[in-house]
Amino acid sequence: MIAMIAAMLFSQVRFGKISPLLWFSGIMVVVMGSITLWLHDETFIKMKPTVYYLFVAALLGFGQMTGRPLLKMVLESSYPGLDDEGWRKLTRNWALFFLAMAALNEAVWRNSPTDFWVSFKLWGAIPLTFVFAIANVPMLIKHGLNRESAQPAEPGPVE
Repeated sequence: MIAMIAAMLFSQVRFGKISPLLWFSGIMVVVMGSITLWLHDETFIKMKPTVYYLFVAALLGFGQMTGRPLLKMVLESSYPGLDDEGWRKLTRNWALFFLAMAALNEAVWRNSPTDFWVSFKLWGAIPLTFVFAIANVPMLIKHGLNRESAQPAEPGPVE
């Protein structure tokens, strides 16, 4: 939580703003971390990823249903040239992925020892997310992604 707050402060001082993605991440880390510290409950720690995944899926789904692809608002400069259909598909794909990850996290923590769940978080959830992101690349290219014009989602050093 301290590192996240420091990152937000650094972004504000260095770049004069905090990106929407960093705001969202910061709020989630501080809220969920505070609840974790307050409860000191292993069950909540294991359920926390499920809550996060469901919350993100709900946000993306709400944006999709109201015609506002939230990923586009947050990541537009990182995916230049992506057409509206590409944003809709990307948003839908990530919402479904987060729903699947919520279900998977529930299945793993409820049916496995704690040590296995911890290993799953590192060696299962992270690689699955990476593979899923890569699997979306052909669709992104089909819908106009222009990699040469991409900007980082977070402000970074100017080259």
